[in-house]
Amino acid sequence: MLGRRSLQRSLFDANGLPHRVSSDSFYGRMAAVSDVLFRDEDLKDLYCLDNGRPSLPPSLMSGVLLLQFYDDVSDEEAVERLQFDLRWKVALHLPLDYAGFDPSSLTYFRRRLLKHGRERYAFDRLVTVGRAAGFIPDTVTLLIDTTPVKGAGAVQDTYTLLRKGIRKLLRTAGYHIAAKRQGLAPQVRKLIERYVDQDRKANINWSSPQERAAQLKVLVQDAEAALELAAADNDNADVRSVGWLLTKILGDDIVSDERGAPQLGHGTAPDRVISLTEPEMRHGHKSKARRFDGFKALTSTDQSSEMILDISDIPAAGSEGVHLLPAVERVETQAEIQVERVIGDGAFGSGALRAACAAYKESAIDLVSPLAQPRDAEVAKSAFQLNLDTCTALCPQGHLVAGRYAGKEDGQQTFRFTFPRAVCEACPLFARCVRSKKRGRTVSTTAHEAYLQAARARQQTEAFKLLYRLRPAIERKQAELVQNGLRSTRYLGRRKRQLQRLWTGAGVNLRRLFGLAEAKGVDLRAALTDHPWQLAPALVT
Repeated sequence: MLGRRSLQRSLFDANGLPHRVSSDSFYGRMAAVSDVLFRDEDLKDLYCLDNGRPSLPPSLMSGVLLLQFYDDVSDEEAVERLQFDLRWKVALHLPLDYAGFDPSSLTYFRRRLLKHGRERYAFDRLVTVGRAAGFIPDTVTLLIDTTPVKGAGAVQDTYTLLRKGIRKLLRTAGYHIAAKRQGLAPQVRKLIERYVDQDRKANINWSSPQERAAQLKVLVQDAEAALELAAADNDNADVRSVGWLLTKILGDDIVSDERGAPQLGHGTAPDRVISLTEPEMRHGHKSKARRFDGFKALTSTDQSSEMILDISDIPAAGSEGVHLLPAVERVETQAEIQVERVIGDGAFGSGALRAACAAYKESAIDLVSPLAQPRDAEVAKSAFQLNLDTCTALCPQGHLVAGRYAGKEDGQQTFRFTFPRAVCEACPLFARCVRSKKRGRTVSTTAHEAYLQAARARQQTEAFKLLYRLRPAIERKQAELVQNGLRSTRYLGRRKRQLQRLWTGAGVNLRRLFGLAEAKGVDLRAALTDHPWQLAPALVT
């Protein structure tokens, strides 16, 4: 049954007694709007309204959840702060003798939010208030960037991945139940006992290459046997999913030598699975020197108000640019605004993405993103003048050649320009320009060459430089999020991860709303009161 907070204050209300929590602090400012920040009625559909024991008020639980992610603390510490931290008591208008509740109540509340699709509640409410207060305009320039986020799963080596994968597959197929083992061959029952009943790391000398190779052979054979055994339950979607995962581990990590014996492959396969406790975790590279294991958080902020308009969990591996337009669509749908310009780093500057932004819905999006600067600009592709209308290329030394059709890419024609070897050998830039030992310099176009040429030309203008100077604001916002715990993931599973990102973003947005209201002389309490939260149409199920 829905529980509601009483408007009647306790005699021992922390705000009714002298205290040392500054009214200018985040907690003091939250106290000034605590009773209108979240409402019990907003989340009434999460509860039965006429039966059962009254729940903890969802307005209180929302406030606790926001403070928990703002201060980056566990469920147990969050409850301890409710009991002993004066800042939390002031922020939430709690009495000094407040007894708290069991930490599991926070788990159940998050579960309710996820079950009913309300994980965006706090985030969307504060963005709505920012719009209503006039802080966020109808048309915005979006600043976008990603930051590495550590995963909550354990990173496992190939031996552990195979052993745990076999165990998970057999248990998912039901072979931990004794009745399902009846009638199986003795060697199959021994396989099940070895992985389901015991599940122990092999007792070998792990410093010995010979023993490691022998153990790898055993694991591969057992994995193949487990896959064959589980094939009988192919109608079970969970069994198929775990079977696919184990097959992927075998394909990514194992190769055969000249004698057909399995061995570990050299290098790292793209999109390699690194954890069975969190199968979506991946190796990621923010740069050549920085490697991490987990995910990335994609953050989009309004340039004028510096409020976060979207924050999402994306894979650590792969292109960041493919997530740009989905983020733009979420911003436009949830905040009911139009994105006219996006400013991002070079990860968002591909030709395909520039073409997609130019053709975006009814109005094009102005994508401001730099292209990588070549190491040797004098002989780089950008130094060649490619005329797509006449299909000719002019090299830096003034030699002109005609191109030839090289096929289609994304529905667009591509061309290849090859300069004569003799001409190139006579050029003073030959050693720096030509890599082939038989032909002269070859330059090829891409499907979106026209957009890349226009971007290179624009990048040299003063207007581009002035716009791109706005981008560091998104890095400052990410630094705030990291300070509030964004860097470490607390939960397993995509929706739980996304909930953490959204509520961390909500805390940072609330702090920004306090600053904007003070700077612009806006009554934030009135904005919160006059504009209650409503579920966005796109999220109605």
